[in-house]
Amino acid sequence: MIRHPAGGVARRALLAAPALTLLPRPGVAQGFPTRAVTVIVPNPPGGGSDFAARLFTEGLSQALGQPVVIDNRPGANGNIGIQQAVRAAPDGHTLLMQYSGYHAGNPAMMQNLPWDPIRDLAPVAMATMAPHVILGAPNLPANSLQELIAYARANPGKLNFASSGNGSIQHIAGEVFSRAIGAPMVHVPYRGAAPALQDVAGGRVEIFITTPSSAIALVQAGRVKAIAMASAQRSSGLPDVPTTAEAGLPGFVVDAWFAFFAPAGTPPEIVARVNADMRKALALPEVRAALSAQGMEIAPSSPEEMGALMRKDAARWAGVVKQAGIKAE
Repeated sequence: MIRHPAGGVARRALLAAPALTLLPRPGVAQGFPTRAVTVIVPNPPGGGSDFAARLFTEGLSQALGQPVVIDNRPGANGNIGIQQAVRAAPDGHTLLMQYSGYHAGNPAMMQNLPWDPIRDLAPVAMATMAPHVILGAPNLPANSLQELIAYARANPGKLNFASSGNGSIQHIAGEVFSRAIGAPMVHVPYRGAAPALQDVAGGRVEIFITTPSSAIALVQAGRVKAIAMASAQRSSGLPDVPTTAEAGLPGFVVDAWFAFFAPAGTPPEIVARVNADMRKALALPEVRAALSAQGMEIAPSSPEEMGALMRKDAARWAGVVKQAGIKAE
C-alpha cells in the first residue's frame, strides 16, 4: 500500500472466489506431504522475498516433516516464477513466496497478464509485513530527506531511482515520491532488489525505495545511506533513521507484504495445514528475532484474511497506477 500527500487512493472491492472452492474434501490431505515442498521465489537470492522464504524453511520443514526447498526463478518482474507456481500441481507440494508489488502491481500495470491473482492463486499464510526505506547511493550529495528533496528539485531529471522491476512497489513508490516532491527522476528497473542494491552501493543509481531486510547490512557498513523510513513508525532494524513524517514529508508511506500462496485448487485442508505450520514457525524465537533485526513485522493471518487483504490491495494498486499515470515499459 502506498499513500502520499497528493491524496488518497480509491478503494474498490473485488469479487471473492466462489465459496464452493473452500469446501473441504475429507481425506485429501491425510498423506500430505509425501515429499519435499518447493517454495518458488520469483526473485534472485538476496532480496526481501528470498529473505522471507528462507527465514521459514527450517521451521516449516520441522512442522511438515519434509524438506522445504527454495527455487529462485527471477525474471519478467516476477512473472516467470509466478507462472511456474500457477502451473504446478495443486497438491501443496509447490508454494509461491509472493510479494505484494507483484501480486497487486503487475495486474494493474500489465495488459494480457497470463495469470490472475484471484483466479489462479490461493492464499495460504502471511509471512511478514515490511515498511520501506528511502536509500541513497554513497555519492549522493544529500544526507537527509530535506537535502534530497532540495537536490532533486535543483537538478530535475538528473537523479535515477532503482526498482526490482516495472510495476513493482519500488517502481511505483519512486514515481509517487517524484510527484510528491515535485521533481522528475528517471526509473531504472532491475531483475530484483539485490542487483538494484549493488548498483546503488556502487553509485551507479542514486535512489532506491525498498524493504529494510535487503539493505540493513549495507547501511550499517556505510555502503548506502538510509535517508528516511517511508512508514508511520521507525524500524526496529534501523532505529536511528527518521520517518518521512519526522523528516518533513508527512503522508508518504510505503509498505508491503510477503506471503505464501498455492496454486488455485489446492485442497482447503492442505492450505489450513500449511497455515497452521506457518504460525508455528512464526512463534519460534529465532524467527521473531531475525524479523525484528531486519525491520520486518510479524503478521499471522488466516487464508480468508489474506484473501480480503489482497483484494483490497489490488483495488488500491489500480488507483495508484492510474493516479500516477504509470505505464509498463
